[in-house]
Amino acid sequence: MSKEKTKQLHKEVAPYAKSDLKKSIIQLINTVPPIFVLWFLAYQSLSVSIWLTIGIAVITAGFVVRTFIIFHDCTHGSFFKNKKANDIVGTITGVLTLFPYEKWKREHAIHHASSSNLDKRGIGDIWVMTVDEYVEASKWERFKYRAYRNPLVMFGFGPLYLVLITGRVNRKDARSKERNNTYLTNVLLVVIYALMVWLVGWQAFLIVQGSIMFVAAALGIWLFYIQHTFEDSYFEEESEWDYVKAAVEGSSYYKLPKVLQWATGNIGFHHVHHLAPRVPNYNLELAHESTPPLHMATTINIKTSLESLKYKVYDPANKRFITFKEVKSILKKPMPTINLKAKRTSFDTK
Repeated sequence: MSKEKTKQLHKEVAPYAKSDLKKSIIQLINTVPPIFVLWFLAYQSLSVSIWLTIGIAVITAGFVVRTFIIFHDCTHGSFFKNKKANDIVGTITGVLTLFPYEKWKREHAIHHASSSNLDKRGIGDIWVMTVDEYVEASKWERFKYRAYRNPLVMFGFGPLYLVLITGRVNRKDARSKERNNTYLTNVLLVVIYALMVWLVGWQAFLIVQGSIMFVAAALGIWLFYIQHTFEDSYFEEESEWDYVKAAVEGSSYYKLPKVLQWATGNIGFHHVHHLAPRVPNYNLELAHESTPPLHMATTINIKTSLESLKYKVYDPANKRFITFKEVKSILKKPMPTINLKAKRTSFDTK
């Protein structure tokens, strides 16, 4: 993509990269308080039916996901104009969603700076192996990768690993600000959860809070996974990588029913978010609708997103994800000559 086109696209989106204090406050009011109301109802419903409790917990999880989007916007400095306001609200919503603000902020910034870059994978993204990497990997590495990409592991054990382990520890070289924020988050969680257990008992706590956070974390992983894993997703080596292409071609437009779009804070407009991270979530849809070139992003719905679960390994030669079955056929025969001329439809030519 030419620098002129890139500059023009950023210019078209720029008017939406501004927070609106009124909209932000309203979103906080219609998102966070309902969590506490629904949690209370879920606890009360235990005396009626555990299935009613689970049902309420699932609805509550939707509000937790929406709260996470507010947290996410704060890490980008897009929810409020004031940095301190973003930091305070981000830390509070981080406690509510079990993520330390400064740690996640750093990792997510790396994700945005390297998304779809084959030479800069590993931090803040889903583990993706290329065909060559998988073919050359040991049996143990292949086993780990296959296990990681298994839906039962990714969306079953993944949420537990995410909130109980990775979200609780700092990297070895973390700066004091990041380290202290993680400590603060962990201490607050211990105090709050201990109080909750004291009030309702550990069994009720595990049923209600455990269900809410597990479902919310699983939904979060699903959204992150599906918005970067679709058949013709964009991936390139560093020398060919382009930020705008990575945003528009490497991130999908997840078209959801309005109620789910609301619950997920418009994050389905992921291509817009990656193009301009400073656009607050409540402006993403408007930015998409008002910018025709963004309509060219890959659009997926619930049905096609479920079909994307079969895509496991990225094939750089043909610019697409392939299945383990396709990889297996490659392993059974000599490696074919790489088709250096194979190209997917690009954003420039759509």
